[in-house]
Amino acid sequence: MPTACWDTPLDRLPHSPASTSYSYDEDEDEEINSRVRPHWPSYRSLLKLRGFRLDTVEDAKAFYACSADGQLPEYFLAKHSCDVEDALCPDAGLPDNLFRGTRVCDGGKVVIKAVHLQSREFNVIRFLSTPPLRDDPMNHCIPVLDLIEVEEKNLAFIVMEQWSSQLIDAVPCCLGLFLGALRQCIEHGVFMHKHRVAHLDISLRNLLTDYDGHYAYIDYEGSRRFDGSGPFCIPEFRATEVPPECELLNGECPDPFKADVWAMAILILRACQLAGYCVAELVQLTGPMLNANPDDRPSMQQVLREFDKMVPTIGDLDQLPAH
Repeated sequence: MPTACWDTPLDRLPHSPASTSYSYDEDEDEEINSRVRPHWPSYRSLLKLRGFRLDTVEDAKAFYACSADGQLPEYFLAKHSCDVEDALCPDAGLPDNLFRGTRVCDGGKVVIKAVHLQSREFNVIRFLSTPPLRDDPMNHCIPVLDLIEVEEKNLAFIVMEQWSSQLIDAVPCCLGLFLGALRQCIEHGVFMHKHRVAHLDISLRNLLTDYDGHYAYIDYEGSRRFDGSGPFCIPEFRATEVPPECELLNGECPDPFKADVWAMAILILRACQLAGYCVAELVQLTGPMLNANPDDRPSMQQVLREFDKMVPTIGDLDQLPAH
């Protein structure tokens, strides 16, 4: 995934979808969009045939051996003391639908996510990870290495590169690198909206880095793709950052794209707090994004345009946060 490009021709990008132009086309059946809990050992051979090995007790021991004290945690010893070295070892910090693993060909670390074959998430991930969208420099979806379908079980596995949840990969981080990270976040929002996809759970916890200046979105469980064939609003909307209109409408989200804009503003402010920056220009940028009336919020494209106009007005991009 390329680094942020500071001279994107924004005047050539299409506008974000209008509030009445699109409707979601996925089955709203909660069963197919809820989290699945596969019996991972049953799919161990299939995943290995596709070039991926699920983490074992031996892998976990090797990981802890490289930790600060090189000691195995007490809970790990208690749980796996009787296991053989090649027994599967799920990460206790991950939900049951996720499993860490390794790409056999090069030893690269991966995370494998199990989803329902007809789920919205699989639909969106497949859409964003297929050429030519996969290769678009504005696409900052987590790199997907494989999509494995198990039709007889209505199950699919999304194999992703393993990136870090630490937003800032250099501490302290200079302002220029920090703004570059935020720009990638906004740019992916523009990219999704351009292709009629609303993420619907933009937050710091759904943003990862590869420690090489690249940032990516994960967790498309609540995302929607839209067309023009039906209603636009989303009932019973749930997300990390819920805009005020959804609370007033008892959980109904009247404009998914403007809900993303609200969440992006919250992400920017939380990122500033995390990194230790208080940038007046960024606070000013988020003002219109947090308008209580979604119709008065800018589109994601307009946010990116204003962001690019703002950056040259900031004096010292090499400055460090003043803690």
